[in-house]
Amino acid sequence: MKFTDIFNLAIRSLQANLLRSILTFSIIAIGIAALIGILTSIDVLENSLSKNFVSLGSNTFTIKQTSGLQDLANEKGNNEIISSKQAEKFISKYKFPADVSLNTDITKSGVAKTSYLTTNPTVGITAVDENYMKASGKNLLMGRSFSQLEIANGRNVAVLGYDLASSAFENIDSVLSSFITLENKKYKVIGVTKSKGATAGSNDNFALIPYLNAKREFNLSEASFEIMVSVFKLENIDLAIDEAIGIFRSIRKLRALDEKDFTISKSDKLANTLISQMQYISIATIIIGLLTLTGAGVGLMNIMLVSVNERTREIGLSKSLGATQKTIFTQFLSEAILLCIIGAIIGIIIGIILGNMLSYLMGSGFVFPLIWVVGGLVFSTLIGIMAGVFPALKASKMNPVEALRHE
Repeated sequence: MKFTDIFNLAIRSLQANLLRSILTFSIIAIGIAALIGILTSIDVLENSLSKNFVSLGSNTFTIKQTSGLQDLANEKGNNEIISSKQAEKFISKYKFPADVSLNTDITKSGVAKTSYLTTNPTVGITAVDENYMKASGKNLLMGRSFSQLEIANGRNVAVLGYDLASSAFENIDSVLSSFITLENKKYKVIGVTKSKGATAGSNDNFALIPYLNAKREFNLSEASFEIMVSVFKLENIDLAIDEAIGIFRSIRKLRALDEKDFTISKSDKLANTLISQMQYISIATIIIGLLTLTGAGVGLMNIMLVSVNERTREIGLSKSLGATQKTIFTQFLSEAILLCIIGAIIGIIIGIILGNMLSYLMGSGFVFPLIWVVGGLVFSTLIGIMAGVFPALKASKMNPVEALRHE
């Protein structure tokens, strides 16, 4: 007998006992739905955490000049600056999926002037490139960021922090296209960043200008540039750092045994801690889910044994018409596997819907947990095999004469 014929016979047997079949695969469906739903919710929470921490800069690391204190600790006198050429060369060579930018502080005690106000000498003026806004995680309240043409031509344009824009101009709505003087150099305002408030000793009292303009207008011969790298996926930040170190060591012409003469700084400790805690929850959920499905498998085995007893005459009739032990075994095993797979598919659909309800409430994107879906199908199939083997063996070994006598 062909496998397709046996398979069709198994389907007809399930259809003939529809209510029992529905109740049986519902057991599997509930277990899978709970497992997939929780794991999908965890994936949603991890994605949301990653996005939130990305906005706080936890996916970002900075390459900068080693400070004098660090040199002293390492008993080294090498405190070579990072030149604009080295920063530019790094950006051209670094191909990791990330936004890469260079910047340097011109002054942290600059003076800004407008027709309305002259500020105190507390304005930070920073020279940046066109990717700085994305790499630093700064968002615009109004206007736009620098274009590549404005950076390349070194035009006198500026993006202001919210605090500077709101204090230096009478009406913040009129800031765009207005002019501001920074350290006696006149700039046209093209954008204003959103306020982040005072955090970690910093605030929004700053101005950003194109770095090639700064090289022309200010003396940057002794300035050390910083390279900011914002990785697209938070979990890849360590790989990104390793690649960055290798490339920048080459640019700095360091030999294999030389210690690196630059510093890598990052701030993803809290993000990694929370995400690692979520992984523990995932492991606990998987263990509970597997135990639940194992219990469902035991229930399925009992139902299949009852089914074998109820269908004893049917088994005897099949054997009397020439059905082999292998045929009977395959039929009953196929029924058990089919019930588990149908239950798994229904459970997966319900679980994904339930999990993504959280995604909808959090304003996150749709999450399809492919690994958990495949794992759920595989484990359900294994449950079907384990739960169906013993009842199938019992059915296949029945004596046809005694089976036909069964009432």
